[in-house]
Amino acid sequence: MTVSVRRTTAADWQCLKQLRLAALLDAPTAFGVSHAEAAGDDNARWQARAAGTGPATFYVAFDGEAAIGMAAAVAADDDRIGLIAMWVAPGWRGAAARVGDRLVQAVKDHAGERDVILEVAPSNGRAVAFYERHGFRFQAHTERLASHPEIEVRRMSAAGGSGPESGPAGLTPF
Repeated sequence: MTVSVRRTTAADWQCLKQLRLAALLDAPTAFGVSHAEAAGDDNARWQARAAGTGPATFYVAFDGEAAIGMAAAVAADDDRIGLIAMWVAPGWRGAAARVGDRLVQAVKDHAGERDVILEVAPSNGRAVAFYERHGFRFQAHTERLASHPEIEVRRMSAAGGSGPESGPAGLTPF
């Protein structure tokens, strides 16, 4: 296996679209948008996302030519970077290739010295344990997931308990 992670380009739009729609079918309650919403986006919007001309910068993991995971970095409104749209294809989760680890590292590298934050449902034990392994710690801030308002998500920060905890982070649902 030859797994690599790289920033997307405009040419990757179909791959990004395929990954995102697969993620939304696989884990519909883990993301801020629904499959129907994302599937309704036109090709120009997908191309812009892949090119990085929108608010987020996307990273895709590949096994050779096959796309197997994704994550995005989005600027939060307080000089932090949000880790959003994190997903790894089921057959690659926990694999020796450490696909998820590589994607998180790509977003952390993108952030540089800035804190990286994310939002996750505390009941998603596997995701919480994964993020904790990467140094993320829960903060007090909670909010309702836009796509599923019955689900409350809680902010995690790679800086642990430091940094602002209240108020919206400005994370763009994708």
